[in-house]
Amino acid sequence: MTRSELVKRISAHHPHLHLGHAEKVVDAVLDAITEILERGGRAELRNFGSFSVRNRQSRAGRDPRTGDAIFVAESWAPFFRASKELRTRLNRRG
Repeated sequence: MTRSELVKRISAHHPHLHLGHAEKVVDAVLDAITEILERGGRAELRNFGSFSVRNRQSRAGRDPRTGDAIFVAESWAPFFRASKELRTRLNRRG
């Protein structure tokens, strides 16, 4: 599902909410999660999952084309962990 599909779905489920307002709601939620992660925090949506950041240490890597050794700098990456309820619902299908 894309962001625009999510906006349309929210607007369809709540007919009193105009498409533009639904878009502002989605933007506000995503911005809030992003700001929390930028500060190194953790965002948890009960019964869905939690978002956090993980540190990737610097390391020596290889250029896949040439095989030469290269330096890969330290970085931070977003991480999502699904809740137990979400995992259960996904595994119940089928």
